[in-house]
Amino acid sequence: MSRTTVCAGATLLALVAVLVRMSLGHPGLLGWYATGWALFAAALWLTRGLPRRELAVLVVAGGLAVTATGLVAPPATSTDSYRYAWDGRVQAAGVSPYDHPPADPALVPLRDGWLFPEECAAPFLSRLPDGGCTRINRPAVHTIYPPLAEGYFLLVHGLSPAEARHKPLQVGGALLSVAVLLCLYRWAGGRAAAVWAWCPAVPVEAVNNAHVDVLGVLLVVLACHTVRGRGALFGAAVAVKLLPAVALPGALSGVLSGVLSRASRGGTRAEAGGGLRDGTRRVLAVMAPATLVVALAYLPYLLASRGSVVGYLFGYVQEEGYEEPAARDRYGLLRLFLPDAWAPYAAILLLGLAVLHVLRRGDPDRPWAGALLVTGSLLLLFTPGYSWYALLVVALAAMDGRWEWLGVAAAGAVAYVSGPAAPPGTATAAYAAAALAVTACWAVRRSARRSPDLTGTAHA
Repeated sequence: MSRTTVCAGATLLALVAVLVRMSLGHPGLLGWYATGWALFAAALWLTRGLPRRELAVLVVAGGLAVTATGLVAPPATSTDSYRYAWDGRVQAAGVSPYDHPPADPALVPLRDGWLFPEECAAPFLSRLPDGGCTRINRPAVHTIYPPLAEGYFLLVHGLSPAEARHKPLQVGGALLSVAVLLCLYRWAGGRAAAVWAWCPAVPVEAVNNAHVDVLGVLLVVLACHTVRGRGALFGAAVAVKLLPAVALPGALSGVLSGVLSRASRGGTRAEAGGGLRDGTRRVLAVMAPATLVVALAYLPYLLASRGSVVGYLFGYVQEEGYEEPAARDRYGLLRLFLPDAWAPYAAILLLGLAVLHVLRRGDPDRPWAGALLVTGSLLLLFTPGYSWYALLVVALAAMDGRWEWLGVAAAGAVAYVSGPAAPPGTATAAYAAAALAVTACWAVRRSARRSPDLTGTAHA
């Protein structure tokens, strides 16, 4: 075993120790996050040039150990999984999760002492209108989660032993995380799998906090490496969490290139029509099954629900400040240069340009590259305050090899962990650093492609 392998293994052990400490939720969590990300970067750096077999052992064994750290304690920084457990319980009782908020008196018979404790002195509890309390956040509003997420919650509930509490959802998150690891290892190689397996965001958000986003990530990874069924898999990902919809342009990478190139060359009407037909077929091959899967996923809940299956989605958008940017530090980077009122429109415009670039110049053989550009751009433009949104970026960056995008995930962690008590502009500074890293790496790569080689010709 080489000295570098030993050093990488020791770095991973240190990372595991830091992640265990983070799972326990001690004060100074932001400092522990920073330490974890530094150790993660060091471990990745040490994998350069490692023999394939030694790298495989480090990736799998280290990935399992890192993933397991999320299981050592209850959710430390998020209460979302309590809503998951409640929605699963409600469905098992034959009630649509879209019909009643947790605080509804009609659901009192389903309450227990875990989700609805009698003592309300513990931290992170939400008050109920009737004077009690619950671990579920926003108990007075309907659920926000799409239908396949709700199906997952019901499945976990059905497979869970009585009084298992939070642990089954954490175990489910761990199994899904390992599935992503194995897919990345098979299709993208050891170092790509290491990016996902060792990234601190994975054990914290996918396992300890058990965010259902990891199921959407797995479906997107499968979609990117599948030709048949790609649209259906993307649709399933959207039906888990709406965010993977921004990865769809990756599946349509370069769809406009044939049409526009033939038009620019002055091709005949028949050639232009052929290009248009080819592009239309590609779009339909992805979008038709994706739309069908989303519609079929919603159909049982539409039939079973008396109210809207959209739930709290629009209220969430308003609450999180996407309509009033200054309220929650949204569009932080754009607001450095633009009036607050202009920021939402500028974000939509720039995101549309990113989508257009992928449709025009994206590589159809590398759909994850276009998906990464659009998804990462979305997070940089909208600067959300939740770190689990970037789990998809971690997986896409691992596949594409553009690791500079991992800074977006780190920025999301800073935005979430620092919270409102942090100095003003902390989250914006973190996202600005991530944007600068992405821009600098893009400039370096572009310069390298254009620089002359030893024969005086330009690199392709």
